[in-house]
Amino acid sequence: MAGHNSESIVVFAQFQSAVDEGFWHRLSSLKLNKLGIDDSPIPITGFYAPCSHTQVSNHLTLLAESLPSESSEESSTAATSRGNRNRCPVPGILYNTNTIESFHALDKKSLLNAEAKKIWDDIHTGKAVEDSAVLSRFLLISFADLKKWTFHYWFAFPALTLDPPATLVDLRRASQYFSLEEAKSVSAACNEWRNSSLTADVPFFLVSIDPNSQATVKHIKDWETCQNDGHKLLFGFYDPCHLPNNPGWPLRNFLALISVRWNLKSVRFLCYRENRGFADLGLSLVGEALITVSQGWKDHQCLPNALGWEQNKGRQVSRCISLAKSMDPTRLAVSAADLNLKLMRWRALPSLNLNALSSMKCLLLGAGTLGCQVARMLMAWGVRKITLVDSGRVAMSNPLRQSLYTLDDCLNGGEYKATAAVKSLSRIFPAVDAEGVVMAIPMPGHPVPSQEEDNVLEDCRRLHDLIDSHDAVFLLTDTRESRWLPTLLCANTDKITITAALGFDSFLVMRHGAGPFSSNDERKRLGCYFCSDVVAPIDSTANRTLDQQCTVTRPGLAPIASALAVELLVGILHHPQGIFADGEVANSSSSGSSEQPLGILPHQIRGSLSQFSQMTLVGHSSNNCTACSSTVVSEYQERGMEFIIQAINHPTYLEDLTGLTELMKSVSSFQLDWDIETDLDDDDCVEI
Repeated sequence: MAGHNSESIVVFAQFQSAVDEGFWHRLSSLKLNKLGIDDSPIPITGFYAPCSHTQVSNHLTLLAESLPSESSEESSTAATSRGNRNRCPVPGILYNTNTIESFHALDKKSLLNAEAKKIWDDIHTGKAVEDSAVLSRFLLISFADLKKWTFHYWFAFPALTLDPPATLVDLRRASQYFSLEEAKSVSAACNEWRNSSLTADVPFFLVSIDPNSQATVKHIKDWETCQNDGHKLLFGFYDPCHLPNNPGWPLRNFLALISVRWNLKSVRFLCYRENRGFADLGLSLVGEALITVSQGWKDHQCLPNALGWEQNKGRQVSRCISLAKSMDPTRLAVSAADLNLKLMRWRALPSLNLNALSSMKCLLLGAGTLGCQVARMLMAWGVRKITLVDSGRVAMSNPLRQSLYTLDDCLNGGEYKATAAVKSLSRIFPAVDAEGVVMAIPMPGHPVPSQEEDNVLEDCRRLHDLIDSHDAVFLLTDTRESRWLPTLLCANTDKITITAALGFDSFLVMRHGAGPFSSNDERKRLGCYFCSDVVAPIDSTANRTLDQQCTVTRPGLAPIASALAVELLVGILHHPQGIFADGEVANSSSSGSSEQPLGILPHQIRGSLSQFSQMTLVGHSSNNCTACSSTVVSEYQERGMEFIIQAINHPTYLEDLTGLTELMKSVSSFQLDWDIETDLDDDDCVEI
């Protein structure tokens, strides 16, 4: 390249931006988990390095670490390690808007001038001399559409406009400007500067060459000490541009600094570029520029004009990037599933504990109409670990009401419900950790033949292990007696237990109280599903007609009851007393619901579709309960599986053990005497 011999206006090659995918992911996480609707400006850090290729310029790059972490309020600049020769940090500011309309409505001129003023202030105060990276401050405006995973953005690299513009006296390759000895010494000095952890990422510097052709690279703050020493002096900067006839964008504000701080009219500069990590004077440029600015530049209050919005294919428009196609489908599904929950925390429910929900292990006993709905509701609330237990197969009548099954699951005799449900859950949400267990639950009133006793005992132990390894248990089976053993096992271990039961047009949803040995006040302990019964559970399927054997309910009932059951679990998890919380009743002045973000936490919810009504009730535990009383739990703790087999094979055993037999005898023998008055006058009557 021949040197320029005639004066011409300096044409600077504008900075180019590059945004790593990790930046957008961290911004999304920051927006959802911390910022919410807060659109305050965010300090960020960009990185660039000298050009290292003859055909490609380096970009100012944003990485994940360009943003502050979710736990830090500080700019990521402070957390960024210094001394990386390939990542010179540059301070920037991010304006992320909440809507696309707000993005387009931003006053871009004012934002650009605000950042230019920071540079102008840094020049006049001397901060730019101490920390030269501030000369390359940048601005980014954006809008993150987290539903579609598209990001609209626009960079600005503010540059103070010299008036009149700087003129170029000379520009040539550095190898043509320096003598052989100077070139060798300059290369060595620059390599030393770049290899030192103290200076590798300092993008502006001085190159001093003594009469013996020995070069030294110094900080720009040492300019005063270099005067009158007879050395050749060049102002160097890391040039990201590869073009042979144009210095890079950082030189613009560097010239402004030189003019304001040291009042120089002629500036010789070095556009430092590299090849394979070493100084390349064949690619680097040396030039001389003349600066003639007005006297107003000496006035700190007189802010020069600024420019710097990045062009998009030669046009002054923003850019848009979509990450939806480049993301793993499972990852996209997780992000989309969490979106609604995280948005709740922006305004409606800031105290929502997503960690408690995502770490919750839920056991669903029954994979029928209720089990299918509960599983889907749990996933919607962010629960990721779900185990379904059922011994039945998918029948032709199931798919219409049981939302996890299709016709294919019914063919060839029907697939096991527990297995088919897990496959369906994985298709709906690939990140779910679902497990299906094909197993029948041993039940009182269903005697066990001696030859099958070992198998039943194994099922009991397996159910015990399943309940022990989960945090919450849903009782969703279609018979009363199938809920007895799980209720007993849950009471023994103080597990969160929720029952949902359906009638034709009515439902019951309730949470069981803690076990009998968890509270000293038996009267205050909430009851379980069996506490209001005066008979032990028996075989409810014998001698039943077809409509009594099947779960005949109005189709809309199961979704309502299932949703309430899951909402009850979420309420327990967010209540400070958890499973020990008192039962609250709707419209109760003493419920304390105003203190809980999710409202009241009832014990029982009973609803009727025929009346389109719903009410909340409280029922305390019974000393005669066949499932959760201290008598029954103590007997189980002492005798274990022997007790369970006896309860299964002998229908009256539980009633005898808990005192229900004696209670019923006393009720039957009790005679209520009526004291009948025969001499009542009409005056003694009250008309209603």
